[in-house]
Amino acid sequence: MHQAPEFSIVLPVYNEEDNLKTLADGILNAMTSVTKSYEVIFVDDGSTDGSQEVLKKICDQYPTFRGLVFQENCGQTAAFDAGFRNAKGKVIITMDADLQYDPGDIPSLLKKLDESDAVCGYRANRADTWVKRISSIIANYVRNKLSDESIRDVGCSLKAFKKECLDNVKLFEGMHRFFPTLIKMEGYKVVEVPVNHFPRKYGYSKYSIQNRILKSFRDLLAVRWMKSRYLNYKIIKQFTRED
Repeated sequence: MHQAPEFSIVLPVYNEEDNLKTLADGILNAMTSVTKSYEVIFVDDGSTDGSQEVLKKICDQYPTFRGLVFQENCGQTAAFDAGFRNAKGKVIITMDADLQYDPGDIPSLLKKLDESDAVCGYRANRADTWVKRISSIIANYVRNKLSDESIRDVGCSLKAFKKECLDNVKLFEGMHRFFPTLIKMEGYKVVEVPVNHFPRKYGYSKYSIQNRILKSFRDLLAVRWMKSRYLNYKIIKQFTRED
């Protein structure tokens, strides 16, 4: 029986065929400095390009890589959820598959887990259009204001969690934007670290102003309600009959 890996890297994929091989090579290179075992789980969210074929070749070539394929497009939260449920590692790392994030930042996130339960990257120097940057600033401000949070960059997908942080988190569509808040609601400590960010070379963004702000605002109201109704108690004594 194979020993379970220490780390699981979960990556949702939707129409990213031109990015996947470079991404796989980047992960392999980045993880050479990590002495513990790891696995990589690509979750294909119903891609309509050649992503599935590329993923199969990568998984055939590298035994630590696995692929899950959805029957149809279900969204990023569903892809993360499937990856989490199939992950075998004690620590889960998340990242997009669009090559805008640097796998070389993963070791620095893992080091921060010595002092926290979850680590969230924030894009110190974003390499996006001004429309995306402004919409992200607005979205972060509104989310933090209404959810009483202080997360710098909720939209940054490069994160690392101790797996127990996610054990009691129930995900619904759109909830991937609120991982830090959901984890903090469970009583875990979250810290932030700066990470690299690059311009997109291939493919196209799956987000627009409508689904980046309007839909996430609806989800934010749900999270705000959850926080206001969250059960938060501590048992300080127990009384049982003494035999």
